[in-house]
Amino acid sequence: MEEKMSQEEMVKEAVEEAKAKAAKETAEDAGVEEADQEATDQETTDSENDADDVSDEVEEEEDVAEDEEDADSEETEKGKDAEKPKGKGFFGKKNKKDKKDEKIEELTDRLTRQMAEFDNFRKRTDKEKSQMYEIGAKDVIEKILPVVDNFERGLAAVTEEEKAHPFMEGMEKIYKHLMTTLEEIGVKPIEAAGQEFDPDFHNAVMHVEDENLGENIVAEELQKGYMYRDHVVRHSMVKVAN
Repeated sequence: MEEKMSQEEMVKEAVEEAKAKAAKETAEDAGVEEADQEATDQETTDSENDADDVSDEVEEEEDVAEDEEDADSEETEKGKDAEKPKGKGFFGKKNKKDKKDEKIEELTDRLTRQMAEFDNFRKRTDKEKSQMYEIGAKDVIEKILPVVDNFERGLAAVTEEEKAHPFMEGMEKIYKHLMTTLEEIGVKPIEAAGQEFDPDFHNAVMHVEDENLGENIVAEELQKGYMYRDHVVRHSMVKVAN
């Protein structure tokens, strides 16, 4: 009986040990599975975080691309607006101007035209006045030149002894003063003797043959010619050689 009981105890003890061992293995397996699950969950979380990061970066890049596209579109619209003809609205229709602006433009244009006309009138008047002054001056000079001629003829007829007389000295001074005054207002004699004949300044009244002079050379001046500024008042009366 005692031997039988000991065998039962032994079997029971063996069963308990087997249960304990099985429970231990089960617990260990559960721990391993839990660790594996935690690792799997961590990997999943990391993957999700990485996916979220990638998604954020993609969204940022898409936002930047949209901003650039909007900027390009805005620049394009500005370019189109710049290319549109001024003064025109939608569908190319002209914007109606204000009546005040139209009146201002009309008055400005009229004033500009009047100023241009006045400037032309002033220039034309100055030119006419200058021409009238020159015509009047030439007329006066033409009347004075015969007096100069008479002075020169009278002084040329005086002998050397008579030149020392006070009266002749006075006449010489008057003649020099007259010529200086004429020169100051722009009157000057035309060079003739020894110069080549020029019909613009010389009036040939005689022709001589002289081997000592070249062809078409003024041999003698019979009457002095004078110029007033750039205009001939009187041509020189000359004798031309050959």
